[in-house]
Amino acid sequence: MNFEGLDPGLAEFSPAMHSTLDPVLDAHLNPSLLQNVELDPEGVALEALPVQESVHIMEGVYSELHSVVAEVGVPVSVSHFDLHEEMLWVGSHGGHATSFFGPALERYSSFQVNGSDDIRQIQSLENGILFLTKNNLKYVARGGLIIFDYLLDESEDLHSLLLTDNNTLLVGGLQNHILELDLNTVQETQKYAVETPGVTIMRQTNRFFFCGHTSGKVSLRDLRSFKVEHEFDAFSGSLSDFDVHGNLLAACGFSSRLTGLACDRFLKVYDLRMMRAITPLQVHVDPAFLRFIPTYTSRLAIISQSGQCQFCEPTGLANPADIFHVNPVGPLLMTFDVSASKQALAFGDSEGCVHLWTDSPEPSFNPYSRETEFALPCLVDSLPPLDWSQDLLPLSLIPVPLTTDTLLSDWPAANSAPAPRRAPPVDAEILRTMKKVGFIGYAPNPRTRLRNQIPYRLKESDHEFDNLSQVTESPTGREEEPLHTVSKKYRKVTIKYSKLGLEDFDFKHYNKTLFAGLEPHIPNAYCNCMIQVLYFLEPVRCLIQNHLCQKEFCLACELGFLFHMLDLSRGDPCQGSNFLRAFRTIPEASALGLILADSDEASGKGSLARLIQRWNRFILTQLHQDMQELEVPQAYRGAGGSFCSSGDSIIGQLFSCEMENCSLCRCGSETVRASSTLLFTLSYPEGSICDKTGKNYEFAQVLKRSICLEQNTQAWCDNCEKYQPTIQTRNIRHLPDILVINCEVNSSKEADFWRLQAEVAFKIAVKKIGGEMKSKEFALADRKELRSSEGFLCCSSIEELKNVWLPFSIRMKMTKNKGLDVCNWTDEHEVQWGPARAEEEHGVYVYDLMATVVHILDSRTGGSLVAHIKVGETYHQRKEGVTHQQWYLFNDFLIEPIDKYEAVQFDMNWKVPAILYYVKRNLNSRYNLNIKNPIEASVLLAEASLARKQRKTHTTFIPLMLNEMPQVGDLVGLDAEFVTLNEEEAELRSDGTKSTIKPSQMSVARITCVRGQGPNEGIPFIDDYISTQEQVVDYLTQYSGIKPGDLDAKISSKHLTTLKSTYLKLRFLIDIGVKFVGHGLQKDFRVINLMVPKDQVLDTVYLFHMPRKRMISLRFLAWYFLDLKIQGETHDSIEDARTALQLYRKYLELSKNGTEPESFHKVLKGLYEKGRKMDWRVPEPESQTSPKNAAVFSSVLAL
Repeated sequence: MNFEGLDPGLAEFSPAMHSTLDPVLDAHLNPSLLQNVELDPEGVALEALPVQESVHIMEGVYSELHSVVAEVGVPVSVSHFDLHEEMLWVGSHGGHATSFFGPALERYSSFQVNGSDDIRQIQSLENGILFLTKNNLKYVARGGLIIFDYLLDESEDLHSLLLTDNNTLLVGGLQNHILELDLNTVQETQKYAVETPGVTIMRQTNRFFFCGHTSGKVSLRDLRSFKVEHEFDAFSGSLSDFDVHGNLLAACGFSSRLTGLACDRFLKVYDLRMMRAITPLQVHVDPAFLRFIPTYTSRLAIISQSGQCQFCEPTGLANPADIFHVNPVGPLLMTFDVSASKQALAFGDSEGCVHLWTDSPEPSFNPYSRETEFALPCLVDSLPPLDWSQDLLPLSLIPVPLTTDTLLSDWPAANSAPAPRRAPPVDAEILRTMKKVGFIGYAPNPRTRLRNQIPYRLKESDHEFDNLSQVTESPTGREEEPLHTVSKKYRKVTIKYSKLGLEDFDFKHYNKTLFAGLEPHIPNAYCNCMIQVLYFLEPVRCLIQNHLCQKEFCLACELGFLFHMLDLSRGDPCQGSNFLRAFRTIPEASALGLILADSDEASGKGSLARLIQRWNRFILTQLHQDMQELEVPQAYRGAGGSFCSSGDSIIGQLFSCEMENCSLCRCGSETVRASSTLLFTLSYPEGSICDKTGKNYEFAQVLKRSICLEQNTQAWCDNCEKYQPTIQTRNIRHLPDILVINCEVNSSKEADFWRLQAEVAFKIAVKKIGGEMKSKEFALADRKELRSSEGFLCCSSIEELKNVWLPFSIRMKMTKNKGLDVCNWTDEHEVQWGPARAEEEHGVYVYDLMATVVHILDSRTGGSLVAHIKVGETYHQRKEGVTHQQWYLFNDFLIEPIDKYEAVQFDMNWKVPAILYYVKRNLNSRYNLNIKNPIEASVLLAEASLARKQRKTHTTFIPLMLNEMPQVGDLVGLDAEFVTLNEEEAELRSDGTKSTIKPSQMSVARITCVRGQGPNEGIPFIDDYISTQEQVVDYLTQYSGIKPGDLDAKISSKHLTTLKSTYLKLRFLIDIGVKFVGHGLQKDFRVINLMVPKDQVLDTVYLFHMPRKRMISLRFLAWYFLDLKIQGETHDSIEDARTALQLYRKYLELSKNGTEPESFHKVLKGLYEKGRKMDWRVPEPESQTSPKNAAVFSSVLAL
């Protein structure tokens, strides 16, 4: 409600009035009303007002049923009937909320929402209540627990909210914009500009959003675009209230007079069909509130601030006899609301009283209210008797005293291990006679066993199950059942597939940042965490995106394409399907065992920690080799050649460490040779793993031992001319810019070493704060500033020191005698030496921890791999517009900010370190971080086909000429066809519904692009068939038009190219800024593995779609609008792309370039009506003529 023009006496009210209320009866209160009300000394009355025992309610006529006090002396600012339960909610000017249950108005809950501002609107949801104050939105459970508290900018002055669906909220106020909020993520999703500021009332119908402004106007806005469709200038002064029902809009307000604003006794009524005003309705009260109360007729309830209420028809005459009076305790009525059942009216006055009027003695607030949950009474003094003969009796009803002794029910893990029984194998006769229909097999019953009786051999089946155990390999061993529980955010995340695929899966629930996750359902996606680590290394990201070569399966190129998608994404997950496809074709990857079978990946067989460490070594070596190739083809000229140098690559400069390997034979002969490595493997001290005495080893000591490795081994001696025991040592010539470490925690011995060192470091840290302390004193509540013996931890809780051995920074110094000094670089050193002095001395470098990759041990899911990554300032600047550093957890598509200590805490029972990344301080300043798009326009020019039998007569497209190169905003018709590489895996539930376990894996087979303008409009300039080396299980010929042999270079007659070649063409079109027109482009771009900005996609499946209606096929749209019969026997991508372009032209014609959405809406209604009649099937030529010849279509077009 808009409070402009109300009684000036209200301005004297102050929120501080509530806290200083004197427990003396206010002069404005009716003494008879508070006979049995006790005033609290603090000034809050908690007892409801008494009601006379005999209250006579005439059926069908509204009369007062109850009155209660919410807060004595504090005006009621808003009232709201709960839409889900039999409750009435009241908010006060002091920011306090109170709820009353049922028509008796029994107090249910009462709590403070805001300490200073008044509550301006209340909205009930299924799980709680939304409260709107001046610049705050609070979601509270009905009992008073806060679900979320969303604080907006202090400059906001909010007055109204509108729930558009279950998860979306519009919030408006005196500012010049309306905010759209997502209740799931509690984030602002849209900001709509408002031409007329001051939106204080909002309503919604199935046609429009209605916004009431303080200037007296009511604007009608489109449900999808929020653009103004119509505007009513109702009052010259200000708007007080309005309501909408059916095709009528009624408003009351204030008119401008010479002395100021005056309440207008004429209600403005508008017909929403004709969009014009009808005869104003004169009433006999000063209207401040109005509501439609549609029972038998469209009645209007008009309420004045003085308590007068009048009912009348909006198109009739007001009768003075229809006026009744509400008796407020205070001088003014402040709020008014109507229940959903229309049986109850609620009034709130300026003295904190609430009045309930009903039309029946026992009204209900909602037609179908759910049961309200009340607090359970104390059952300790009245325990129910327990019947021991009942097997299902819950024994938890018996109160048990708190004890520190072991309970009888606390069985040891060895006695409570699960012993599942495997089902016996299916009879061979059944398998022999089985006939398959789809994925269901049918076979006659051989009747070799009794019905419903299957014998089990327990010992044999248990033994078989143990042999087939799918528990992941753990370095901690399997002697004991783990008692730990894996934290929820570290568990393996899976995608729930519905009949719509991924469209209705809520990825935002798992990722509330603007960084992009990676989808895990693709084969060999275990490396997702390492891809994220490489992406957040700024020099690597820029280097990879500047690289482009002619190799078909180049991991560096595919990784650059994937990094580009991660750059463009605004929180939506990406998938590395093209990168992993190229990864599977590398022979070295298969030889190293990096290519997992689907069964192994799903069951978690093998050690993921070993696997990711081998993958880490492989990818660095492969990228180093790809960057060393200097040949750049003419088609890819300018593809980042400046990053390559003869003899080395930027990858080598970043990761390579130059070393001297010295072999000393016992004869005194010494051999020295130079080498380099891209990473190091931790080598643990001999004997320390089995040593349980707790000897302290700093991480820097173990790292130095691993880098400057010294070992005894048999080697060939040229002087002795035979194999001799030699001492091999390794000295460092040059340190890398990025230090990569494989932890090699592959057994229980290494895990025990990490655990032991973390315990020792924890004890030393505790001693440093104040001597020996008992373990019971290490409570979580004892928050102190602690520092470990190395000094690298400074935390607020002693719990953060546990399971920590890894430092955040290390310092390395090259000595003159080719030695290496390594030490943990701590906060104390930063204070003592200063941050800049570390590198002033020649050969001294400080490395900061940038990422840790850990192996999560979870026997239920087979384990997984996650990464902790310190995201730098440049990434936050691009994504969020802020400059700061933050640690994040990356678990496939789950991304969550974490505390930095969590990145170095390793509970070896379930969280095992695998890979560490340290980077030199100020690394980014040493490299050129500019990205120059390496894709040039020459990729669109003519190219040779891979097919041997292709002839010019078979050409289906004309390549672009130099003068036809696309420009920003040009239209391009696009369509793609696909084939299936792996079938979908699904299961049938007991209710007969199908559940998708793993979706089918698709591969693009044909891509067509059609000119969208110019003299050659409609002629394709790309029509590429994509060659594939993977096995195709289904060509989907009926839907794709692809036949066996079309993708084989030996026998195909099509224009056959590589996926990379066509991908570059599409990337160039996206980068240049063209707009793609097609039908169902979202799936096409997903399978092609492209990220396209939404403003560059014109999808006809959404252009010709009404909300909450079905999607319409291209075939039906072409028949209905274009009189075209397409996709007769099979699909043709040229025909589909060309048809989509014509449909877009038709859309512009029907909607007048988007300027007449109302007329186009009528066209869509005709389309859906015709579709339902035809059952969405295109008729045969002889059965029915084209819809263009029908009268209904011509009448629609005439609109």
